[in-house]
Amino acid sequence: MKLFDEIPAERPATPLLDTLDTPAALRAMNQAQLLQVADELRAYLLYSVGCSGGHFGAGLGVVELTVALHHILETPHDRLVWDVGHQAYPHKILTGRREQMPRIRQYGGLAAFPRRAESEYDTFGVGHSSTSISAALGMALAARTRDEKRRVCAVIGDGALTAGMAFEALAHAGHVNANLLVVLNDNEMSISENVGGMASYLARIFTSKPYTLMRENSKKVLSHLPGALEFAKRTEEHMKGMISPATLFEEMGFNYIGPIDGNDLPTLVHTLRNMRDLEGPQFLHIKTRKGRGFQPAESDPIGYHAITKLEKEPSPPPKVESRAPEQAQPQTKLKPKKYCNVFGDWICDMAAVDERLIGITPAMREGSDLIRFSKEYPERYYDVAIAEQHAVTLAAGMSCEAMKPVVAIYSTFLQRGYDQLIHDVAVQNLDVTFAIDRAGLVGEDGPTHHGALDLSYLRCIPGLVVLAPADEAECRTMLSAAYHHPGPAAVRYPRGKGPGVAISDSLEPIEIGKAKIGREGKTIALLAFGSLNAPAAEVAERMDATHLNMRSVKPLDRDAVLAAARDHELLVTLEENVVAGGAGSAVNELLAVEGVLCQVLNLGLPDVFVEHGKPAELLAECGLDTEGIEASIRQRLGRRS
Repeated sequence: MKLFDEIPAERPATPLLDTLDTPAALRAMNQAQLLQVADELRAYLLYSVGCSGGHFGAGLGVVELTVALHHILETPHDRLVWDVGHQAYPHKILTGRREQMPRIRQYGGLAAFPRRAESEYDTFGVGHSSTSISAALGMALAARTRDEKRRVCAVIGDGALTAGMAFEALAHAGHVNANLLVVLNDNEMSISENVGGMASYLARIFTSKPYTLMRENSKKVLSHLPGALEFAKRTEEHMKGMISPATLFEEMGFNYIGPIDGNDLPTLVHTLRNMRDLEGPQFLHIKTRKGRGFQPAESDPIGYHAITKLEKEPSPPPKVESRAPEQAQPQTKLKPKKYCNVFGDWICDMAAVDERLIGITPAMREGSDLIRFSKEYPERYYDVAIAEQHAVTLAAGMSCEAMKPVVAIYSTFLQRGYDQLIHDVAVQNLDVTFAIDRAGLVGEDGPTHHGALDLSYLRCIPGLVVLAPADEAECRTMLSAAYHHPGPAAVRYPRGKGPGVAISDSLEPIEIGKAKIGREGKTIALLAFGSLNAPAAEVAERMDATHLNMRSVKPLDRDAVLAAARDHELLVTLEENVVAGGAGSAVNELLAVEGVLCQVLNLGLPDVFVEHGKPAELLAECGLDTEGIEASIRQRLGRRS
């Protein structure tokens, strides 16, 4: 295997890989050819992700596994289900999408994750973790019901296996004795002994036909002897348990094999060939190296989980004559700060003055910027792994004991803990603060990661305060307001940088339920929530309209809304959330309750799952950039006249 220390700037030579338009040709290849394909695949993966940016650390680690699976399985007839999808780039390259890879995640290009509409080889659409075993089990049971001869394989990472849903599916698969192969790609968590010669040897023994035949025939013979079968079963489990973490999975009904070296292609092929036609639930545990073959990623697997697009070296700027001394120098523009960094600073500052504060995250320490907090307050920091439901109820339990939990979670990930948010937090009116990151259109990760629904699903929960900042400074003051509110409260903020507003070091809270007038105008009032305040301010200037930064989605500033309706002919609500049930709907409901007749235009995300692309491209597509908002307003005014 070739070891790379930098990402290729030019397309590498991949003569054998270029002959593979589908995985079918892989099945006729010998070991030497498969090894060559793996090397070329790794080189091309590095090159293509360098062109587009995206996830590649996990993909580098499963190059050999991907080649082996498509070599052994008759895909797409046999079903291959990838969990999360971060590691599915090699799969996409081998399944007819090689030349499209340099534009993956870009507007109009390939999706960042497996997607059924994109290829028949993408058997299940993913984006969030821990769904693969449930989906694959459903496919296996459907094949059994229809009496179809079809193999089904789920590939799941050790991180995704921390979620309860994965174990629910494992337990069910064992119960129904499904013909299902689960491959655990263990690239970080130490849940087993290190891979060695003994483990690989035992894997070969456990999957060999003589061993399987002896195992099954022994069961038939011993079944006639009272107590002998149970004794033999316990002896086998005990022997396996001493040298591998088999006991748990065996108790759930799986035949456990491993761990083996997942980057050893010949061993993988041999093992998968032996396991392919075994009846019942099978569990193969492999150990891989995240970032395998790329030295920087092997050294820093977290930092190289994903990369941005590699840009060519810019041309040197042209020389200009020096300014005259008396000319005034331009003022330095304030560097915008990422919203997640605003949260990261705030939680450390608040923890310093309130020892009751507890920080909780479901495996999003880096994304939510809890790194400094985890180091400065390790005894008050809890990463519960990929277990969003548990994160919410854990916070509820802490609140019952007079602590002040802060749950840092992405908008789409909170959807998984929705029942707990309602029944365990809101029904009991517990003092839990939710810092909801990645609200609105997040960009290249697409519809599985867009935070398009949170205002709608949060607003309908009784007693829950929902705040949406227009900029970085408001984000900090809103976090303080939510924290000091004696009940459940949420602050939802977008991914990326704010508009560049100076942030105070103060921990003073904003007033909940109070809007801010940005500009007073005539005829039209723009009621903007959160991130759309920036384009709203521009449109208000262009059209001599009033601009209101609403700040609070729940509770609404009743007086501000009624005054706007009284003094203007048209109210325009703006939100980076679906229109259905969102902040605009809250304004409509208030006007209806008060019996106020007023023209209202609700602008927000459309009733579709928005595709992937840069946020600016997607906002323009949805008509939520400055030009789109102005055009919608003028169209409404035109219809009225």
